[in-house]
Amino acid sequence: LEYWGVQADRITELGWWESHAVPDTDVVLTAAPSQHFSGRGLKDRNATLWSSFAIRSPGHAVFFSGDTGLTTEYRSIREQLGPFDLVMLEIGAFYPAWGDIHLGPDNALKAHAMLGGMFMPVHWGTFSLALHPWDQPAERLLELAPQTDARLLMPLLGQPVEPAHAEIVKPWWREAEGTPAGIASPDQGEVTVAASAPWPLD
Repeated sequence: LEYWGVQADRITELGWWESHAVPDTDVVLTAAPSQHFSGRGLKDRNATLWSSFAIRSPGHAVFFSGDTGLTTEYRSIREQLGPFDLVMLEIGAFYPAWGDIHLGPDNALKAHAMLGGMFMPVHWGTFSLALHPWDQPAERLLELAPQTDARLLMPLLGQPVEPAHAEIVKPWWREAEGTPAGIASPDQGEVTVAASAPWPLD
């Protein structure tokens, strides 16, 4: 960040399990383990630590995975930083050979089983990185989720949502431009989550 002109006094560097209390708030951010490489150039591979994040306030606790492969560290994260109200896990793009650095929907559900909390899938439908259709990660997740106890939160992009009242996942992406022809309508494949999700109301 300093290289790109961000002032050093605005940067807080954390190692895994280190925390930072955000000034003038009750929010604490903790860096946690993740399984991915860092770097965007030929000479900066693994020069910085790749992390997930836990964000905790007096009323809520949220986990954000960032890009990651499946790791048993999620059990330790739940033990040390949980329980979580909301868990944001990346589900795409994915490819079998990327299993060590990207979850995909199948492994995201395994990660969620270790972490707990309401599951909000992120990092899918962004840009064409893999060989699958842009909405395949979401469709695969809807296919698998009923076989688990995962409570999904998948709001329309940009739409405000209160997790305590998110009882149904509507596949809004099926109406989006670029959706393959012949796919089911948005109302087909709705998934009902827990009628009263344990999300603390403020």
